[in-house]
Amino acid sequence: MIKVLSKSVREYKTASILSPVFVSLEVVLECLIPFIIAQLVNAIDVDVAKGEVIRMSEVWMYGGILIGMAFVSLACGALAGAFCAKASAGFAKNLRKDLYYKVQDFSFENIDKFSTPSLVTRMTTDVTNVQFAYMMIIRVAVRSPLMMIFSLVMTFIMGGSLGWIFVAVIPPLALLLLLIMKKAMPLFHRVFKKYDNLNESIQENVRGMRVVKSFVREEYEKEKFDRAATDVQMDFTKAERILAWNNPIMQFFFYGVLSTVLFLGSYMILKSNGATGVGEVSQLIVYGMQILMSLMMFSMVFAMIVMSMESARRICEVLAEESTIVNPENPITEVVSGDIDFDSVSFKYSAVAERYALADIDLHIKSGETIGIIGGTGSSKTTLVNLISRLYDATEGSISVGGHNVKEYDLNTLRNSVSVVLQKNELFSGTIKENLRWGNPDATDEQLIEACRLAQADEFIQSFPQGYDTFIEQGGTNVSGGQKQRLCIARALLKNPKVLILDDSTSAVDTRTDALIRKAFREYIPETTKIIIAQRTSSVEDADRIVIMDGGRINAIGTHKELLGKNPIYTEVYTTQNKASNDDMISGGGDGNE
Repeated sequence: MIKVLSKSVREYKTASILSPVFVSLEVVLECLIPFIIAQLVNAIDVDVAKGEVIRMSEVWMYGGILIGMAFVSLACGALAGAFCAKASAGFAKNLRKDLYYKVQDFSFENIDKFSTPSLVTRMTTDVTNVQFAYMMIIRVAVRSPLMMIFSLVMTFIMGGSLGWIFVAVIPPLALLLLLIMKKAMPLFHRVFKKYDNLNESIQENVRGMRVVKSFVREEYEKEKFDRAATDVQMDFTKAERILAWNNPIMQFFFYGVLSTVLFLGSYMILKSNGATGVGEVSQLIVYGMQILMSLMMFSMVFAMIVMSMESARRICEVLAEESTIVNPENPITEVVSGDIDFDSVSFKYSAVAERYALADIDLHIKSGETIGIIGGTGSSKTTLVNLISRLYDATEGSISVGGHNVKEYDLNTLRNSVSVVLQKNELFSGTIKENLRWGNPDATDEQLIEACRLAQADEFIQSFPQGYDTFIEQGGTNVSGGQKQRLCIARALLKNPKVLILDDSTSAVDTRTDALIRKAFREYIPETTKIIIAQRTSSVEDADRIVIMDGGRINAIGTHKELLGKNPIYTEVYTTQNKASNDDMISGGGDGNE
């Protein structure tokens, strides 16, 4: 875990090293200051005991040394803090960047494994926890043990056998801290899983706010959020309650040791008849306080590390994940045609899944063909087309585009040549031009307008006061569903693809606009292979062939005329949508809707 996380330190290695270096210098000076004070006190004490005039030269000498050491210690502390802040903030920045870049390379299968809310939590809350832990490790975690070691050495130098009091404290204290860690870790493991559920609830509610309000379900959503938040609070309270034992345990040892040192130190002064100086004993107490304060600071670091260990594990889990879809060693960088071949293809979403989502798919599509796909909900229509652009890889069999297996292509080349308008249309915050140029960053204004004309989007765009410079809100909330779909189609056309896949991408437009879009496709991009997944038969009637999907298998393939009246699934869908009798359709009516 440390090895994985340390890779994100990179250019902040120098700051990460300099921070503990200056902390070490600060600790050395802080441990020497009480020693110099002891010498000053003893010198004054001797003069007073002898009834002599206090030698001011020694006072000024020791005072000057103390002031100089204090300023140097202050400077070291300030530099240590500055380097620590730079290193921890930079480490967090790199860690977020590494996580984000890693997620960008994930396949859909990887994304499904973690879930979106979980990935968001890992890139925000978890990284913040690890950042705080790293900050404490390179500063406080270095300072505390060094301060404890140097102070222990000084206690033996100045107090002799009294130093063993502090040594005796460490083992039981360490044992208690380990016990706290053992009890708290499983709770934090559970808490962060519940954080994912809480974020999922928030994300779902915000995205579906219009549905929530239209069904007047605000109170239900509030109760649902309260349950998730209370669940997190209960486990977090249990974990914090365990960690809260740190403070009273440290206070117990602190005051216990302090009382013991005061008692034995006073006894030693009285017994030695002045042989043991007041300066030694007074500074011994200072060193004792430094040791105990170091232990207390270490316990705080310990608590932070316990909290962040689960966050670190979750981050490493993402960084260690390898994408299930990668480029081959010598990829093909050109797709020559839109020919598509499915050869005995079967697919399931998980290796341990019992049921195949797709089974025994044999389908051959010629370049330039228009293929319609129809089927009931859950018939795996979307799954079928997702395999073409390698959003998923087939479990069995092979898929070829342009005469080559899709696994032989460079991923960018393949996905630029197979343009997919996904079932869930997504627009990003920015102008219409900026959204369209996702399809082609170098597209001219004329190319943008041409693509929008083909997608029947130019007319409504021109009606906006700012035209193509109109700002699109996050998720496209300020345009209608049909407008969003047409913008997404235009964006896909700008890629000038060999294969264009519309996954139910005209469901929100009226039948007239749908027909105009398909007409534009026939006239202006005849050489592009077009695959149209639709719920309406009118959207695929004029396709060269229609594929009927049922239960993850191909039920039938044919033209509108061939399927109507002969295929029960297609006939039922057509009948339901056109409210025509079976007899009329079978007898003559194959062209009744044309």
